Amino acid sequence: MSSEGIDNSRRRFLTAATTVVGGAGVVAVAVPFLSSWNPSARAQSAGAPVEADISKLEPGQQIIVKWRGKPVWIVRRDEEALATLPKIVPELRDPGSDESIQPPYAKNEYRSIKPEYLIVIGICTHLGCSPSYRPEITADWMGGFFCPCHGSKFDFAGRVHSGVPAPTNLVIPPHRYVSESVVLIGEDGEA
Repeated sequence: MSSEGIDNSRRRFLTAATTVVGGAGVVAVAVPFLSSWNPSARAQSAGAPVEADISKLEPGQQIIVKWRGKPVWIVRRDEEALATLPKIVPELRDPGSDESIQPPYAKNEYRSIKPEYLIVIGICTHLGCSPSYRPEITADWMGGFFCPCHGSKFDFAGRVHSGVPAPTNLVIPPHRYVSESVVLIGEDGEA
């Protein structure tokens, strides 16, 4: 057969069509493969910031929200609780929060952005138990949090007492106020 009878335009068309179909096949296989590398929706939501409405929280009350599978306590401290903070300093292991975990904006006497609100991860720094909120103030208890598992005590700012098993203060998570009544836990912002 002579080369004069071959239609090169038809050959180019078939080559181009085959390339396009093959490329589409590669993309069809690559997209699900590459998207499998992304974290699942469940994993994304586990680390996502959580909003909490604090508008109905009365002085002395506590609410608990979950963030990254951990309980986060939001406590609205009343004037009496705030007044105990400077009085209890001599009984604390780390009153200045120098060895504890908190964002820079919470490294103060209150360990919070707003003195009225404490936002803290509710897990004891000793063995991971969950202390109980004990707001009552008596002659031998200045109020705060008590871990019944091994007797660790924390004040109304989550600061650990001396002579108890817990080595450090309770952890303050990153947080910011979205409005006067909503706090976003898990995301830093301007203090």
